[in-house]
Amino acid sequence: MRLLQLHADFIEYEPIKKEVPIAEEIEIKKFQLNEIVVVFVSVEDNDDESTAYKAIDEIKVSMNRLESNRLLIYPYSHLSDKLAPLNTALNILRKMEDYAKKLGLEVYRAPFGWTKAFNIRVKGHPLAEQLKVITTSKIEEEIPQALKLEEKLISEWYIIKPSGELIPVKDFDFTEHSKLEQLTKYEMEKVRAVHQIPPHVTLMKRLELADYEPGSDPGNLRFYPKGRLIKSLIEQYVTQMVRDYGGLEVETPIMYDMNHPSLADYLNRFPARQYVIKSEDKDLFLRFSACFGQFLMMKDAQFSYKQLPIRIYELTRYSFRREKSGELVGLRRLRAFTMPDCHAFCADLNQAKKELINRFKLSMNILQGIGLEKDDYELAIRFTKDFYDENKDFIIQLIQIYGKPALVEMWSQKFFYFIMKWEFNFIDNLGKASALSTDQIDVENAKRYGITYIDEKGDKKYPIILHNSPSGAIERCIYALLEKAYRMKQEGKVPTLPLWLSPTQVHFIPVSNKHLSKAEELADKIKAAQIRVTIDDREETVEKRIRDSEREWIRYTIVIGEKELNAIKLPIRDRILRRIRELTIDELISEICEQVKDKPFIDIPHPRLISKKPLFVSS
Repeated sequence: MRLLQLHADFIEYEPIKKEVPIAEEIEIKKFQLNEIVVVFVSVEDNDDESTAYKAIDEIKVSMNRLESNRLLIYPYSHLSDKLAPLNTALNILRKMEDYAKKLGLEVYRAPFGWTKAFNIRVKGHPLAEQLKVITTSKIEEEIPQALKLEEKLISEWYIIKPSGELIPVKDFDFTEHSKLEQLTKYEMEKVRAVHQIPPHVTLMKRLELADYEPGSDPGNLRFYPKGRLIKSLIEQYVTQMVRDYGGLEVETPIMYDMNHPSLADYLNRFPARQYVIKSEDKDLFLRFSACFGQFLMMKDAQFSYKQLPIRIYELTRYSFRREKSGELVGLRRLRAFTMPDCHAFCADLNQAKKELINRFKLSMNILQGIGLEKDDYELAIRFTKDFYDENKDFIIQLIQIYGKPALVEMWSQKFFYFIMKWEFNFIDNLGKASALSTDQIDVENAKRYGITYIDEKGDKKYPIILHNSPSGAIERCIYALLEKAYRMKQEGKVPTLPLWLSPTQVHFIPVSNKHLSKAEELADKIKAAQIRVTIDDREETVEKRIRDSEREWIRYTIVIGEKELNAIKLPIRDRILRRIRELTIDELISEICEQVKDKPFIDIPHPRLISKKPLFVSS
């Protein structure tokens, strides 16, 4: 299938005459549609229903980028010389129309089989004109066995309270647990596609953090300097927390042989779609976690019960999962992402349960450090019925540490390699749930990979493996922080990022050039205390520069004029407290250092003077 996609101010078209016997019956009149994405479609001889769905998925991703929801499907045979039979082409166009409507698009379709006159005005931006070729290859159709099993999985759903009471979902009173109710609906309905642009997408662009990369595969983003700063700070923080917990940091390859016996088996036990590439005589897949490299490493390691539990950690930049196009949106769900991945190798289930509790607490602490409190996420915990019956006290202990009711998914039998899994889920402003921290109890992969340890008697034993991402994907943490900030604004609060993650922490505005040297002198002192500071030296009014500072969510802004040249205390605009405070520079430094004392520091990612800073996103 070949598509010419145009983002148009308007299109006018008028059917002139029938060209083929199966031309659709329509009213002969001129049609006009404004502010619309027009897709000229040539259906080719190898296309089928799956091609139609894939085409709409690709178009939906583009429309998300364009912030458009109106689509015109326009049959257009002139893009190809290998056209499908007429009946097939019409059927596929109708499938495209129906599927687009199911995805929530406002859809129009020009009549099939007619000569039409048209007039179109295309918008003048880089994404306004796109040519797409849609194919359905064998690799794209292959779905891991675990995903097929997951789709057929029959679960029983409950809410478990800190008291240990297990209540069927239909009998639980969600009155005081609205986010838990949203998580429950999301998980039970299993609808992952997104039909609206979530607020964080607008914010990530406006704050100049990240954006879609039209030159890459969907789900691969570009990060601007400020976004890269935030991402790097979180990466460093999570890594240090895991090191302090005892994680041994390693680095492993990003691609692996699909025909390696251990890997091939594991691929069909993990519910994720893979990217597959060819290299010489091998089919390779891009990793979707650090499991492969870490397991192969531990297979070759020598250790005994005395070293257990062993914690192996890697910050995977990047992991790859070929998520469905309709599910890709902003920072929430990507195809290439950075994930902290920590495996613990434990002697037996008792040791694994103790270790899992440690990691559960570690994950809560890490999320809190990033800026996500317990009220910002909901717990889902999944296990087999046998595991619950035999380990009920352990489950209740986890819920009591969490301190709130949690969603339970109970399986009648083990479908995957794990017998128990938990995750903290952030609920965004569209009611969509996204997993952050998670851990699993894996009872299969040690044997699959040949990982053994020596027990007290000198015998070889297979360890139990825990799979923990203590924060979840770094990009998803930023998504959660932005969605939280938007929610704060809706509640009448000041939207903000945690101070340690703010690209600029202190901002000076000299009234004129003669005040610039004083601003630079004070900025030097603040920078020496490892605080990010900028100076807006542009030839704009003070009022406009203050507004721009507010728009960038900078907490502390200081205007330097005649009065401030020799003042001991300075008038500091505190964005969070919404007032001007009189503080000395030393008092301000002390206040900021107290707030960020245990967090990593990176200096501003651009010149200190705003006049010298490049603009990546137009305001």
